[in-house]
Amino acid sequence: MWGVFNLFGNNKKSTTFKPPRAPGETIRAEDAQYLRDWVVGRAFVEGYVEPETMVNEMSVVLVDEHGNYTRRRIGGPKGIDQVANMLGIVLYDVEETGYPDRMRKRIEQERILRKREEQKERRAKFERGENPYA
Repeated sequence: MWGVFNLFGNNKKSTTFKPPRAPGETIRAEDAQYLRDWVVGRAFVEGYVEPETMVNEMSVVLVDEHGNYTRRRIGGPKGIDQVANMLGIVLYDVEETGYPDRMRKRIEQERILRKREEQKERRAKFERGENPYA
């Protein structure tokens, strides 16, 4: 019976691989200090919890009112409450809410400015008679 519904899973072995995590599955001291320092002097800071993957441990992205952001590891589920209590901010699950528009706009603005700078550099090389793509 199971052979009909589990065509490719007969020989599957469960993996013992676990994603990297901080000691005690909570936030590291240096990451906590960085987040505290980053929040100081910023208004309307929100946090977005990113899930752990096979490569990255659980992390939090802090976003301020202007779309500036930073990302730090929080170790595991215990780190979520620790960050919220330590910083006194609201945390959202990024898989449910997505990232805020102000962050996406900021990223797009930085990308456009970076492209403009690259174009200026290529134009300057071209005007000097150099290969702009070298």
